[in-house]
Amino acid sequence: MPKRVLAGVVTSDKMNKTRRVEINRVVKHPKYKKYIRRRTVCHVHDEDNASGVGDRVEIIESEPLSKLKRWRLVRVLEKSTLVDVVALRAARKEALNESESESNEITHPGESPVGDVS
Repeated sequence: MPKRVLAGVVTSDKMNKTRRVEINRVVKHPKYKKYIRRRTVCHVHDEDNASGVGDRVEIIESEPLSKLKRWRLVRVLEKSTLVDVVALRAARKEALNESESESNEITHPGESPVGDVS
């Protein structure tokens, strides 16, 4: 029997050489005939740590590699375009603080800073 090949989205890359991949699907409820969302979570072996959170990846079934890992990463289909907002704000705040400290340091000798009238 051939090995299954699936595509999913990486939801966690906190482990070394291991990724948590979610495969989403839509199924029809047998009684109510309404479509509902289901997901399958796979732990995937990523030898080179090539993928990150939000990336679309292709995985293939393999022999058991550990207690949870039963899949291997084939390739990264699409890199994520997610932006870390917290890191962006911290960098912007740091740059703003640096520019303020530089403007305070640029005063001519013998002159008082602006706003200080004696």
